[in-house]
Amino acid sequence: MPELLEIDRVTAGYAGNVVLEQVSLSLPATSSIALLGRNGVGKTTLLATVMGLTRIQSGTVTFEGTDLATVETHERAERGIGYVPQEREIFPSLTVYENLKVAIRPGDWTIDRVFALFPPIAARRGNYGNQLSGGEQQMLAVARALVCNPKLLLLDEPFEGLAPVIVDQLVDGLDRIRRETALAMILVEHHAELALEFAEHAVVLDRGQVAWRGSCAELRGDPEKLATLIGIEDETR
Repeated sequence: MPELLEIDRVTAGYAGNVVLEQVSLSLPATSSIALLGRNGVGKTTLLATVMGLTRIQSGTVTFEGTDLATVETHERAERGIGYVPQEREIFPSLTVYENLKVAIRPGDWTIDRVFALFPPIAARRGNYGNQLSGGEQQMLAVARALVCNPKLLLLDEPFEGLAPVIVDQLVDGLDRIRRETALAMILVEHHAELALEFAEHAVVLDRGQVAWRGSCAELRGDPEKLATLIGIEDETR
């Protein structure tokens, strides 16, 4: 049985610029990956490549055994790939409810269910996207991806710039998603410790290539290796 997602020796970028070089990784159904690395190493580009938003020069991306080379971005979403971009990209002139209504597809994740998952946006269901706080916008972005009923959820820096209390609410929501569904996830996150606590597997990129892969528990248990790989300092010093 093929992996849910298979990225095989992909070299990709934008126009004539190469960002990813010979990147390979695989993700089984229901599993999760923390995608880590310094700024500018290609993490966002990798998610964009899975969604068909970059130019692949070589290599393949397959989803449920199907090569996605000729599959348009909207078709990838229809096939079961959900994407929460770093910029959130909710519709500012639509209400919370309308943002969800335009995205919904048949499946277990209904509007009522995502409102139960994220009560703050349920309380704001009649407010427009541009009337929400940053944290509420992020909850809405995740909720909108969920009502598409994906099999794979790509999350690009979902906690960036948010207050700790909002981060805790989002982490609790994502934990519930993982416990209650068979959804696979790839999480790009600047706060490595948070990502390593959340996911099962870790992949570290450096200069557009895979520098390390293994279990999150292994990397979490080796602070020196983690610091070397992604350039963080030991906060206890």
